[in-house]
Amino acid sequence: MASMHYYPKTLSSSPYYSSNTRRRCFHLFSFSIPFLAKLKTSQQTLFIVRNCTGVTAQPSSSEKKPRLVDTKKPEEKLRAIRELFSKPGIGIDAYIVPSQDAHQSEFIAECFMRRAYISGFTGSSGTAVVTKDKAALWTDGRYFLQAEKQLSPSWILMRAGNYGVPTTSEWLNDVLAPGCRVGIDPFLFSSDAADELKGEISKKDHELVYLHNVNLVDEIWKESRPKPPMEPVRLHDLKYAGVDVSSKLSSLRSKLFEVGSSAIVVSMLDEIAWLLNLRGNDIPHSPVMYAYLIVETAGAKLFIDNSKVTPEVMTHLKDSGVELRPFIIFRLAAKGVQLWLDTSSVNAAIVNTYRSACDKYLAKLLSKNKSGALEGPNGRIAHPSAVYRISPISMAKAVKNKAELEGMQSSHLRDAAALSQFWAWLEEEIHENVVLTEVEVADKLLEFRAKQYGFLDTSFDTISGSGANGAIIHYKPEPESCSVVNDKKLFLLDSGAQYVDGTTDVTRTVHFGEPTSWQKECFTRVLQGHIALDQAVFPENTPGFVLDAFARSFLWKIGLDYRHGTGHGVGAGLNVHEGPQSISFRFGNMTPLQKGMVVSNEPGYYEDHSFGIRIENLLFVKEANTPNRYGGIGYLGFEKLTYVPIQSKLVDLSLLSTAEVDWLNEYHSQVWEKVSPLLEEGSPRQWLWNNTRPLVKQ
Repeated sequence: MASMHYYPKTLSSSPYYSSNTRRRCFHLFSFSIPFLAKLKTSQQTLFIVRNCTGVTAQPSSSEKKPRLVDTKKPEEKLRAIRELFSKPGIGIDAYIVPSQDAHQSEFIAECFMRRAYISGFTGSSGTAVVTKDKAALWTDGRYFLQAEKQLSPSWILMRAGNYGVPTTSEWLNDVLAPGCRVGIDPFLFSSDAADELKGEISKKDHELVYLHNVNLVDEIWKESRPKPPMEPVRLHDLKYAGVDVSSKLSSLRSKLFEVGSSAIVVSMLDEIAWLLNLRGNDIPHSPVMYAYLIVETAGAKLFIDNSKVTPEVMTHLKDSGVELRPFIIFRLAAKGVQLWLDTSSVNAAIVNTYRSACDKYLAKLLSKNKSGALEGPNGRIAHPSAVYRISPISMAKAVKNKAELEGMQSSHLRDAAALSQFWAWLEEEIHENVVLTEVEVADKLLEFRAKQYGFLDTSFDTISGSGANGAIIHYKPEPESCSVVNDKKLFLLDSGAQYVDGTTDVTRTVHFGEPTSWQKECFTRVLQGHIALDQAVFPENTPGFVLDAFARSFLWKIGLDYRHGTGHGVGAGLNVHEGPQSISFRFGNMTPLQKGMVVSNEPGYYEDHSFGIRIENLLFVKEANTPNRYGGIGYLGFEKLTYVPIQSKLVDLSLLSTAEVDWLNEYHSQVWEKVSPLLEEGSPRQWLWNNTRPLVKQ
């Protein structure tokens, strides 16, 4: 899948609400926050979600579409939200609407797709800003073409990353008169993002207004808003997880001890799932569940609706020392907890309320102790405080253990068998002049994958792009508007699956007829970049951005490039996009690549309104056997996880070196050796044989 962009973690979505009252239910009562608990007031129940059963994959044509469009037209929605600006208790001049949910998830449940609802733009990344007379939407290069199609004339498209395009705060500072009030929902922002925004807009004396008790999009979405999800939680088998929960918690507590912390708030959903060896189905394509977790030095508490927890999961948690109970954050402050908060992911509402609770608790102590002596034994401060650090779970999850890597390898081979069956079928259908749409092709691929052992779901919406649609980097075909796949155009297919033991993500670009010489040159240069990154050897502690140029250099030589990162991290039976590592031209991510990490290798090239090319494999980082170790430092390289043929027809051999031809032949030899035993005699096996034959450079 085209690499995600690692912007600073911003704009996460808001809390959960009552299905009966549609009111906010993450209220701030003096010093406390009821946290995902089944605490009831006279008017609402916290964290109410629907119960569903089963994990089933539906084809694109029958899949339930997000209910993002109601009877209101885009202009009506903007008018309605602007009318709220002047309501008592609001009083703002601009409002920011983000993409993510309260946990910084990239993929989110339908009920949290507020930015998509207000703007009409359904891409996974973007930020909408509405003022009293303007509306603008920022998104990155993966979505420029999609946004052009989906935004109404009422919206200004801001192509983030392009020269001269202002940031959201720069734009607000430009279009608003000095001294205006910019409203946000503090549950929509990470603490870091809120602090950064506050600082930027203060340059024009604007005030950042936290609207704790109302989300303006919810107010106009009303009854057409989808219900929150509530899918059952399942166990992630220890043979796939590799490490039991008790050991993971023990390791985390050691980290707490090292920094003098006594508890940590975990809000990232994949971190919770990984730490507790659990999986969920609350979000399409991402096997996670909506929850929060507090890990203390002497226990752990999971905040999730009990009706989502099966008896088997309940026993698993109890055996691991994890309790299910309501949580009030002030109680931690009252106990003098030194709370670890990752302000890049924990939302501003949680962080600010804990800070407030600590301040009030400290003031109370001072009022009782006139001397101001607050030190306890050993000179340690006795009052509660926060420890601000990046979550240690993120890196632990990214570095896969032996069982996780074995599961990834096994699932990728089964996935390759399914893809061989699919490509053999599609090639035969095209040659027989069967008319197939992009959606029908994606649905057929799902059929083949669903027959493989351990299949659960796709790992993202399949990108099935024929001709010009292939240039839309995160294109999703719709039955009523999609194109036909035939032998006249390039066809780009980016797809992946969630299996019980691993997560896959693979892209191949093919032509069933005769590609042009220009298409072949572009494809070959993308392939050269893919090979260069695959073969890269680099010192330990090298951040991924250093390697990004390896994949672009062959395109750069003729003045070409692409608008997405080259590689993203991938979870083991978890999110298809996983941090903290990446391989991207955005050099702000200094996370070093480490042995055991999984990353994608996916350079591409896209000609708007014409065609798109991308070649993607998943790799894992391994030790490299180098003859020298300069400075005593070890060196690293990559091992392939993906084994699917790369179409030889699109390769211009005159551009490849002998070493590059050898790489392609060796890769195809491995594909045949590893995948053919999983295929019975017949057309798929014959297709694999035909597409893994060695090439000879003249």
